[in-house]
Amino acid sequence: MIQPFISVILPIRNEEFYIEETLLAVVKQSYPKNLTEILIADGMSTDRTREIVEDFKQNHTDLNITLLDNPEKIVSFGLNRAIKIAKGEVIVRMDSHSIYPENYIETLVTALYEHDAHNTGGMVETMPHNNTAKCTAIATALSHPLGVGNSYFRIGTDKIREVDTIPFGCFRREVFDKIGFFDEELVRNQDDEFNGRMIKNGMKILLIPCVTVKYFARKSFSNLYKMYNHYGLFKPLAVKKLGKVPTVRQLIPLLFVLFLFGGALLSIFCKPIMYLYGIGLLFYFAVLSLVSIRQSIAKKMYAMIFPLIISFFIMHFAYGLGYITGLAAMILGIKSAFRSKKPSRG
Repeated sequence: MIQPFISVILPIRNEEFYIEETLLAVVKQSYPKNLTEILIADGMSTDRTREIVEDFKQNHTDLNITLLDNPEKIVSFGLNRAIKIAKGEVIVRMDSHSIYPENYIETLVTALYEHDAHNTGGMVETMPHNNTAKCTAIATALSHPLGVGNSYFRIGTDKIREVDTIPFGCFRREVFDKIGFFDEELVRNQDDEFNGRMIKNGMKILLIPCVTVKYFARKSFSNLYKMYNHYGLFKPLAVKKLGKVPTVRQLIPLLFVLFLFGGALLSIFCKPIMYLYGIGLLFYFAVLSLVSIRQSIAKKMYAMIFPLIISFFIMHFAYGLGYITGLAAMILGIKSAFRSKKPSRG
């Protein structure tokens, strides 16, 4: 089994409730510690995150841990700053909002070489922030095809398969030497754009279903809206950089929002369109209701029916509206629209 020296990279910001558990997950990995370095790119955290990291370093002097400043407070900057000084032949990106199985790194590194891949990643099991109906509904929407389409790392697969994107990623170092680093203009969607660039250059991205990362979902509807609105906002910019739309599923929320506003406007002037528009809305919410009822029955949590309907709608509407905003900003040349008003994690 090939075991190269690896660099684990963590872009973080204000993660005092998660960072220690994430670092402990790295410590517990089956991959040899003497072949691992940990690079933490902190987006100038204002909570106890940095203090916790420093304490962890003091208590684990046998580990090779480096804490880097990321004054731009944007994930892509933090990733690039860490990658540029990384010594590993393999770059493993991890996230502090997640729980990793002990064989996570070993499995992905092994698959990277056994399948001659350039990037490997595992499945994601989306966990609720707590056990309330609302949080459970948000987590359910983030792992259901009605919310995320055919994103295999979220909805599941029973075999290793080539995909268009994966979460986090276990990369060969040579990938960055050949196609460059993460796009620092993208506050969101930097993973999608980078993976799209890899595919454009003939590289192989593999989803390895035998490892599953537990990821904690957002805890409120407002946070869910902001996240998906940002995803939609930066998607047109990522598409422009790649020169193509990676998947059809990314256009469906855009068409949904165009239907909502366009249908409402045209209904004012044309009664037949008003009837068709009404039927379309009824069908849409009927589908949302049916799926939400079935999921609530399956989880034996009937109180999450309405929160789940709301979660699905927020994801569709926020992403679609963000996409339209991004398109308009690109057409009008409003570059300020793509600057983060609130710093992202990392």
